[in-house]
Amino acid sequence: MLTLSRFNIILMPHLDIDSQAVIEQKKKNAVAWWLVAGVIMIIIQTLLGGVTRLTGSGLSITEWKPIMGALPPLNEAEWNKAFDGYKQIGQYKFLNSDFTLHDFKLIFFWEWFHRLWARLLGVVFLIGFVYFFIRQYFNKEMIKPFVILFLLGAMQGLIGWIMVASGLNDENLYVNHIKLSMHFVSAMILACYTLWFALQLLIPSEKRINNKSLNNFTVVIIVVLFVQLTYGAFMAGLKAAMAAPTWPSINGMWLPESLTHNSLVNDKINVHFIHRTLAYLLLILLIIWFIKAGKAIGNSNLFRNTRLWPMVLVSIQVLLGIVTVVSAPHIVLGKFGIFESLAELHQLVAMFLLMALVVNLYVVKRS
Repeated sequence: MLTLSRFNIILMPHLDIDSQAVIEQKKKNAVAWWLVAGVIMIIIQTLLGGVTRLTGSGLSITEWKPIMGALPPLNEAEWNKAFDGYKQIGQYKFLNSDFTLHDFKLIFFWEWFHRLWARLLGVVFLIGFVYFFIRQYFNKEMIKPFVILFLLGAMQGLIGWIMVASGLNDENLYVNHIKLSMHFVSAMILACYTLWFALQLLIPSEKRINNKSLNNFTVVIIVVLFVQLTYGAFMAGLKAAMAAPTWPSINGMWLPESLTHNSLVNDKINVHFIHRTLAYLLLILLIIWFIKAGKAIGNSNLFRNTRLWPMVLVSIQVLLGIVTVVSAPHIVLGKFGIFESLAELHQLVAMFLLMALVVNLYVVKRS
């Protein structure tokens, strides 16, 4: 009995340490999955932004009311007031002057829902933060990332309004495409940072692999992808798909004549050419990356799985890009049809590809 008692005295501290570690990891996992839910909500929010743009709804709400704007017009007088605000801008005067109040309500819905989802995202973040704070799930290492998340979220909302304001005038029929790209890219930065924060809590260091060369190469690909995403937003903002609904050539040209004397960010054909060229470049880079990653797997089952995602997604993305461009002649203004559905899928897979690369960047550490 004495020997057993001594054994228990020696063993119990170790058991306490192990159980405490398990509890701490469970807390981290809970916070991490809350953050992953945030990433999913950001992706949905971005898709809603795409639907808003494709349905021509983005300028239907001409005021920015972060709190009171959560409620749509509740009676006929409020609806007429909102419609009167829309009538003051160029999009109504030169594009939608035949709109009835019923037509206005249809486009109003998507912009309102897009903004409502953004507010819901903020509420989910706030409620989760308060809950985990009260339950003492946070440690001091989480303070800085949360401050950065808050600032990125606030910046995203501000850029969104700056983008909308660029179309609330008599000159422009749509929002400025450069500001649209800023809004989209800032959303992707927010999603990437949130995902990275979650990965730090979910994946222990021993499951990651060391490969500085592959890590650097992954960073290069992500940078190229961000440029590609920016040009994808240019394509959307300029409505450039209709300018060259052909493949593999661009209206019969392999190298556009406008490339040397027109703007690389404002000319539709040039934007089209750069967007396509970057897509081919990304496909080549990811094939090389896939081969290099295969040599670096080692005994990591985690990396063996995550390595497959970018290659699959980029293949789907290139195919979707081609089909989307070729379907551009089927665009019918005011209708959500084949082109619009494909464009949304194209955007969704692009976001999945970015998230997959971020996961792999985390799994493959520099040292």
